[in-house]
Amino acid sequence: MVPKDPVILFGFVNLKLRDFYSSLEDLCEDLDLVQEELEEKLAAAGYHYDPGKNQFV
Repeated sequence: MVPKDPVILFGFVNLKLRDFYSSLEDLCEDLDLVQEELEEKLAAAGYHYDPGKNQFV
């Protein structure tokens, strides 16, 4: 259900964080994702999680 393409994944995760989750931990727990794997996949595409913004940038 989670997009595999890193750019689409970036948009999907940021939308979910903005509209439904107060933290990356909450998102990963609810969607049954491994947080480290998600962060690594997005880091490989040049994105990193900013907890202050609760978004990948």
